[in-house]
Amino acid sequence: MRILLTNDDGVEAAGIEALVRVLSPHHTVVVAAPAFEQSGMSHAITVKKCIRLDRYRPLEERYGVAAYRIEGTPADCVKLYLEAISSDIYPEYVISGINHGANLGTDVLYSGTANAAMEAYLHGITATAVSLDMKSEISYDTAARLMEENLFSLFYEEGKVNFYNVNFPKKFGENGPQFVFTQLGRRNYINAFQRMEDVDGKECYFLGGEILDEGNSDATDIAAAERGYISVTPLQTDLTDYLYLEKLLR
Repeated sequence: MRILLTNDDGVEAAGIEALVRVLSPHHTVVVAAPAFEQSGMSHAITVKKCIRLDRYRPLEERYGVAAYRIEGTPADCVKLYLEAISSDIYPEYVISGINHGANLGTDVLYSGTANAAMEAYLHGITATAVSLDMKSEISYDTAARLMEENLFSLFYEEGKVNFYNVNFPKKFGENGPQFVFTQLGRRNYINAFQRMEDVDGKECYFLGGEILDEGNSDATDIAAAERGYISVTPLQTDLTDYLYLEKLLR
């Protein structure tokens, strides 16, 4: 299969190299990823500015894949590759990740990882965003291998375009690695902004905070990750509230 890999941690990240290492012996792999970390960029794209790119030789030399280092956002990387530089390797499937840190619940709205996959989905290509908890005992190679082993049974369905968000937990449950289908939960933070002063003594704020997950049912990705499962959440891009629209039309 022809697979495009991208991420928001940057082309040098360990997570994307693990995917290249595991997938390239069995598939035609190409990489189009940001030159620098682009976490939290959501679906931002670059406008009114030239997007520079070059080849990323370390991945090309180690694994024999085509790799592009792009000075843009995660969505830029996918959009630019698909619309301008894909040449003869046009992907059948796109994986964004493996992200260093979970993208659970409503965090997908801010995630560069998830939105890079969404850009591929908007182009009519099945795409999966993959994330690994920062404190996970699971290695990137293990996560990559499990994705490759389940590629056709879970993620790629010929003739149908799907968009998935996948999260690996801190550690697997007592029965080992198990994929479960979930819905998005709701992730909140406390003490999200920390007041600081910059080098000039001006007031500034640093975004961080502590996770506060409350009120998530067992059907959510957050609950699944807490129980040691690999959550698989099918997503869509249509934000229309059809129930309320029906009420308004009446």
